[in-house]
Amino acid sequence: MGKIDELIARLCPDGVEYVELGSVIDYEQSAKYIVKSTDYDDGYSMPVLTAGQTFILGYTNEEFGVYEASSNNPVVIFDDFTTSFHWVQFNFKVKSSAMKMLTMKKDVLAVFRYLYYAMRCITYVPDFSGHARQWIGTYSKIRIPVPPIEIQREIVRVLDSFTELEAELEAELEARQRQYDYYRKSMFCSDGCSDGGVEYKTLGEIALVQSGGTPARANAEYWSNGTIKWLGSAVCNNQKTVSGITGYITESGLNNSSAKITPAHATLIALVGATIGKTAFLPFEAAVNQNVATLYPLDTSCINPDYLYYACGNLYEQFIGLSSDRFKMANLSFVRGLTIPVPPLAEQQRIVDILDRFDALVNDISVGLPAELAARRKQYEYYRDKLLTFKEAA
Repeated sequence: MGKIDELIARLCPDGVEYVELGSVIDYEQSAKYIVKSTDYDDGYSMPVLTAGQTFILGYTNEEFGVYEASSNNPVVIFDDFTTSFHWVQFNFKVKSSAMKMLTMKKDVLAVFRYLYYAMRCITYVPDFSGHARQWIGTYSKIRIPVPPIEIQREIVRVLDSFTELEAELEAELEARQRQYDYYRKSMFCSDGCSDGGVEYKTLGEIALVQSGGTPARANAEYWSNGTIKWLGSAVCNNQKTVSGITGYITESGLNNSSAKITPAHATLIALVGATIGKTAFLPFEAAVNQNVATLYPLDTSCINPDYLYYACGNLYEQFIGLSSDRFKMANLSFVRGLTIPVPPLAEQQRIVDILDRFDALVNDISVGLPAELAARRKQYEYYRDKLLTFKEAA
């Protein structure tokens, strides 16, 4: 900040010029870059992009109609409906005609990367009701500050350093997640245990397996001012925590439905839909709905509840394998018939200790890599907004 403040004091003490985006940025329609086939395959080399959060939709083998971008010829892909956008510097194709390709106009005294960061500071929420195109009519008319080129370059240098650090943390988090997945799978077999005596038992043999229910929605007595935590399958996200509560029900709602109290340290498994087979570990007492299976050891001197949670996380592929054209669903009989290895209790604890450390590292938003990544993103946003705030020249 000190260097930039010095540059501002020397080069533009009375403020900077504000210009409309459309005066410094050109656009191109995306029609000729649209992918013909959506039969994507990771074995293909050409990425298909969207300007939304997904970014890379998949990979195609189409070699025609490619937008050629590089570090020397970057482009910003812009969703003309949502106004979301991404910086791109590699060849690609696109999925939608709603995209625009943004580049810097010729003979503009600006740094394109600076203009991109300036766009990141724009707070604009489009009206989605009319599905209107945004760039020509509205977004291109938004004004941004354009300081002297030396200041633009210094701002880009600072913000790029934040971006690189964030990318390094994301890469480390991805690597640790892969490592966690490897250990989680390798430990639940006889070869992965440091002690002998591994038995294989069905979940029905070692755990109480139940599901819950939903009190009648039309009866306010079951829901109004409820104090009993009530969870749906959305809380199952393969993390050893339940960070959200679906709702609260009353004692009357509990007593007049198939909902039942599940003890703390039970394992939850989603039984239907997009979350089927995903797990969560319950840190408190709660009721669940009919789309969640709850598992608690019949004998904790033989089965560690934490071990049961991690072992159930290895059963995901069996849930995904259930045949259904549109909607996957598992029942309690299916869950009770699934088999897990049951080593001695001391070995279970050893496995839990190792996987707990990995889980905290890759999932805990208060102490792990996600916490550090979130902190760096906040720091980046703070400095980005501060660096791109200028007094307008008279």
